[in-house]
Parts: sequence; C-alpha cells; structure tokens
Amino acid sequence: MTSRNRIAFIGLGAMGYPMAGHLSRAGHAVTVFNRTRARADAWQAAFGGVVAATPAAAATDQDAVMLCVGNDEDVLEVTTGPEGALQTLQAGALLIDHTTTSQSVAISLAATAAESGVSFLDAPVSGGQIGAENGALTVMVGAEETAYEAAKPLITCYAKSIRRMGGVGTGQLTKMVNQICIAGLLQGLSEGIHFAERAGLDVSGAMEVIAEGAAQSWQMNNRASTMISGDFDFGFAVDWMRKDLGIAIAAAKEVGAEVPVTELVDRFYADVQGLGGHRWDTSSLIQRLRNRAPDSH
Repeated sequence: MTSRNRIAFIGLGAMGYPMAGHLSRAGHAVTVFNRTRARADAWQAAFGGVVAATPAAAATDQDAVMLCVGNDEDVLEVTTGPEGALQTLQAGALLIDHTTTSQSVAISLAATAAESGVSFLDAPVSGGQIGAENGALTVMVGAEETAYEAAKPLITCYAKSIRRMGGVGTGQLTKMVNQICIAGLLQGLSEGIHFAERAGLDVSGAMEVIAEGAAQSWQMNNRASTMISGDFDFGFAVDWMRKDLGIAIAAAKEVGAEVPVTELVDRFYADVQGLGGHRWDTSSLIQRLRNRAPDSH
C-alpha cells in the first residue's frame, strides 16, 4: 500500500458512511457502492470520490475493497454474487470485511478470494457510530501477517486500535467475545438504573458516583445518561445485536462454551423487538424493565 491508494468501500450504513469518509479525507481515491443509491450520492456530495453501480464495478482496478454490510448473506452477495467484487478484483488486492459475520463465512470467503490471488481479512469493528464518526474504532483482525501489515495503514484512517488475532476467522471470534461482554454489561447497567429509579434515588447522581469506582465501563460513561432520558438513537440497532448474539451463541455451542447470560439477554432483546424497538440501539434493554414494572411501589 502507498500513501494514496485506490479503494472501493461497499456499504454506507451508520458505520460505513463515516469510515469511507475518513479514507477519502486521508487522500485515498475512494469509490463507493451502496444498495440505496441516494445514500451513495449523499456520500459523494460530502466527500467527493466516485459512485459505482455495482460491487463489481466498484472493485475494478482497486488496490483494496472494504465491506461493511449487514450479515453473512449480504457479504456473499456483494463479493461472490454475479455482480460481486470478486468478479473484477485484481490479483494482489486486499478484500477487507468489517461486517460482523460467522467464522465459517470468513474462512469460506478467504478461500474463494485466494483463488483469484486476493488476500482476505476478516476485520469486525467495535466502537459504534460515534467511534466510526470520530475515527476511533477498535478493529480485531483475522488474516495472514503480510495481508495485515498491508491493510493496517488503511484501517488506521478510522481506528484507534488495531490488532491481529491470528489467522482468518479469529477476528470474528474476537468480535463474538466483544458482543458477549457488551450484552452482560448493558443488562447489568439497565438493572442498576431501573433499581435506582424504583428506589427513588437521584439516578444521574448515582450513576456519576459509581462511575468513579469499580462499576465504571464505557457503556456507563457513554450510555447511562441517555438510558435515563430514554433516548435510544445511537447507531447500533437491536436487530443487529440479535444477529450478532445469534452468531455468538451458535459458535459457543460449536466450541463447547457456556453462555447462559448471553442467551438470556438475547431473549430480552427479543422482548425489546416486541415493544417495537427493532431500530432502537442496544442500550434500550432498560425500556423492557420499565414496561414490566408495576405502576406503584
């Protein structure tokens, strides 16, 4: 990779839109593809670059293609489908997937990419929409060492922390660990806030004081106040969390790990979906408790 590379970015959602923007601001020549063309046109108006009509068109003559789409099926469609990026991506290029997927898809896609001389990296991210907008994501990577070193300068454009976890698939396994931990943290934080509300405490004051002690977490620092006020519009939707937890729970069965809290919180998120909270962010677990609470003490 050079200081200025030709890059295609596929998927301009809450995460991909700012990530592609950081690459453009860093001086790279960025071509984008998004299934909703209006979103791609808006990105082009903000950052310049080129809008492609298909993933294959976006990938033509590029040094690297990055993906940040929805799920396993979306990844396969935009890479190995009839108009997928691997139809045109040249040998020696990088294919970097920032989507959270199953490990099996990452391993399969790496093998398919290798047939074309393309190096694949599974590189899921953590940090949410705010992290993407601020260029402060954490990226966990599964790849061969040479591919990782080639991709690192590009990923640095929007990441504060990047780590190679091992071969292909280990990035996705690490992201599963991340989601397992977040599920438990958010449920605990929801229960703490709910208890403080029902007990008649100064809830904000309680959160502020315990945030100075052992209960402190990123979720507490960044979401306690918005959970208290009932604001759930911060990027990572309940629908996507359930997708991620489903992947993690299935993988846990495969490796013989017990994740009972994760399984329970996944069911709680199903309850949130039942409240109409499909697009609420993951901190909306608190709303389930509020809806279940009796009207009086």
